[in-house]
Amino acid sequence: MARSALTREEVLTAAAELVRRQGPRALTMRKLAAELGTAVTSIYWHVGGREALLDALVERTVADLGEILPRGRTPEQRVVSVARCLRRQLRDRPHLVAMVHERGLTERMFLPAQQALVREAHAAGLRGVRAAELLRAVQFHVVGHVLVERNRERAPAQRPGEGELWSAAAAGDDPALARALARPVDAERLFVSSVRALVRSLLAPPGTGE
Repeated sequence: MARSALTREEVLTAAAELVRRQGPRALTMRKLAAELGTAVTSIYWHVGGREALLDALVERTVADLGEILPRGRTPEQRVVSVARCLRRQLRDRPHLVAMVHERGLTERMFLPAQQALVREAHAAGLRGVRAAELLRAVQFHVVGHVLVERNRERAPAQRPGEGELWSAAAAGDDPALARALARPVDAERLFVSSVRALVRSLLAPPGTGE
């Protein structure tokens, strides 16, 4: 039996979940109607055609990505928390983020995170060029890290793998390096340590550590 009390929000939620699981190509009006247990005409009535539905999903994704609240007591901790939140959001919604990019709204999608970073930069005493540098460096670091993670996850099994390539002989007089590189990458730990180092250097007063 078709549902009678369907809402636009329920349609968008179901569509977003379908895209999240299977990608944009899986999103057809007929498949979405089947997921919701309703008639195709009901989907059209609530959201219009497929292009209108995709536009609504993009707007919804942009709005969801706007919810970034810095945490921590120091500027470094708060900026790092924004970076971690942005990375998590991008990793949780790869297909939806790709849809936003394809519709030319990437910069708008990143605006809330950029605004949060600027507020923290100002609170730390950074203005102008230095504040812009912090914003862009953190954003590029997050996006680059997520892209590398996604590529590694989707890549076929590597032969030889890192464990075989980095033998004790290949590492020369640093056997601990060989052992470390032979182990699987802890992406979360690597991201946190690298973004902390980046943020710490950008927040440092001019002329220090050079």
